[in-house]
Amino acid sequence: MKLTISLQGESYGFRDLKQLFAAANEERSGDILAGLGAEHAKERIAAKLLLADLTLADIRSHPMLPPEEDEISRVIEEGVDEQGYQRIRHWTVGDLRDQLLSQDAAGVQDISKGLNSEMVAAAAKLMSNLDLIQAAAKCEVITRCNTVLGGRGRLGSRAQPNHPTDDPKGMKASIYEALSYGVGDTVIGINPVIDTTDNILRLFHETMEVIHRWNIPTQNSVLAHVTTQMRAIEKGAPADLIFQSLAGTQSGNDSFGINLRLLEEADQLIQESGTAKGENRWYFETGQGSELSAGAHHGIDQVTLESRCYGLAKRFKPFMLNTVVGFIGPEYLYDSKQVIRAGLEDHFMGKIQGLPMGVDVCYTNHMRADQNDMDNLAVLLAAAGVNFIIGVPMADDCMLNYQSTSFHDIATLRELLRLQPGAEFAAWAESMGILQDGRLTALAGDPTRLM
Repeated sequence: MKLTISLQGESYGFRDLKQLFAAANEERSGDILAGLGAEHAKERIAAKLLLADLTLADIRSHPMLPPEEDEISRVIEEGVDEQGYQRIRHWTVGDLRDQLLSQDAAGVQDISKGLNSEMVAAAAKLMSNLDLIQAAAKCEVITRCNTVLGGRGRLGSRAQPNHPTDDPKGMKASIYEALSYGVGDTVIGINPVIDTTDNILRLFHETMEVIHRWNIPTQNSVLAHVTTQMRAIEKGAPADLIFQSLAGTQSGNDSFGINLRLLEEADQLIQESGTAKGENRWYFETGQGSELSAGAHHGIDQVTLESRCYGLAKRFKPFMLNTVVGFIGPEYLYDSKQVIRAGLEDHFMGKIQGLPMGVDVCYTNHMRADQNDMDNLAVLLAAAGVNFIIGVPMADDCMLNYQSTSFHDIATLRELLRLQPGAEFAAWAESMGILQDGRLTALAGDPTRLM
């Protein structure tokens, strides 16, 4: 395995795959904060050239975090289709990139079976933004809860009706406004302020009451800690989905208060006691930098760690997964350029690993980004076939204090790119007079019709 190269009279060497992978990343503040990444553009180019010539067998044979030390590494290793891997093990990472861009959708799906998460991350490091869009757009990932998510020509949406005190009237006002714009087909999902069993039980009932009253084809979720949700479900909470944030290392998940055994227990519970009709009953969230913020990155760059999150999520066949791309802050993604790049990387890496990827197109107020940057990323992701994005009133989350995309942003993207909500929800919106022939009517945006 070659880790040294001479470039324009200068020699560059990397001690191991961790250092090489980090140096091959496009610049981001999180890697710099961790003491990783290239020191300058020439070193980055040198790392990319070396990475392009590594074989997939090199990557699998030299795990950055050995399976005997990390349960996520074991899950990722177990998820590789051995027959598929043997067909492509001799490919270089450069070959992998070329094949993902040149093959049709069926070919990309066939290739993905033999990949592990680190191989997918390696390919992302060699791709331009347009490459990431093109390759991801080939991947159609369809899942089923109460409704179907994914499919060509669809752009799903999560209604995020958060409230700073978990007030049900405020939350329902946001839900009704979202519905009036055709938003909420993927999920009505609340981030609670108060993470107690009784409060989570109440929020599950509140969201389900709205769904049943108006016979809305969607699913509900309350984004509390998984253990609180489990207690609420055991007390009879009507939960379609169970939620949890994931990290890409075992120690990162320890900081979240979860492990593989707990996730397996939660999976059994939601399958046995959940209220959904379909088999896909998980909602996961991720985001570049979470492992570093927990001191659990093990010297691995944040792009590779993010890809490992998807290797773990894949085991549980989720209905939906989104990367909250700019939420953690400028310590990890400094400006709009880094946020846009990360959003496209995450979507690509998740889709290649067979996941129903959404992206929270977002930023924090102390980041060098603004709403125009989010408009740009949203259009790029919609072109790449993202399964869903997030809808927040006026794009301003009054509880989590960050900026995302609004209900009318989602409606505009659908109209601009000729996309529609999920089929069941679109039919309901047509019956309510919100949509006509797939486009918003004059009645759209008026929540009083539902209130």
